[in-house]
Amino acid sequence: MRAVLQRVDRACVSINSQLFSATDQGLLVFLGVEKGDTEKDADFILEKTVHLRIFEDEQGKMNRSLVDIAGEMLVVSQFTLLADCDKGRRPSFARAQEPEKARALYEYFVRRAQPRVKKLATGAFQEMMQIELVNSGPVTILLDSRKMA
Repeated sequence: MRAVLQRVDRACVSINSQLFSATDQGLLVFLGVEKGDTEKDADFILEKTVHLRIFEDEQGKMNRSLVDIAGEMLVVSQFTLLADCDKGRRPSFARAQEPEKARALYEYFVRRAQPRVKKLATGAFQEMMQIELVNSGPVTILLDSRKMA
């Protein structure tokens, strides 16, 4: 499982030009499910996400986590995080999990995240979405459960 975390002042998802969901200060999490991923991968990504110290403390140092700041989280499914661009000019998405299995792990991640954050919002699985965000920093972090310690 891969995740791109973006520290945001605010973020929102629109579908067909209509606001679908929005959050304020916290994280925008783009989540990609890879073939072979399990709940263990989702748990790893979630624990890293909520506990990474990427928010500034009173001295301006990144010493606070999403939990520490009581931040919000917007989770958007994004299979394109599994793109393989090694050959040719068209990305291959062969490593991405099939939609129904990916949906199940995405929903598992969301259910597990819900009680951990002040507010949790989502995108819509397999929908064309427009994402707007104000990246704070900018801070953007890549997580990959295949690189678990």
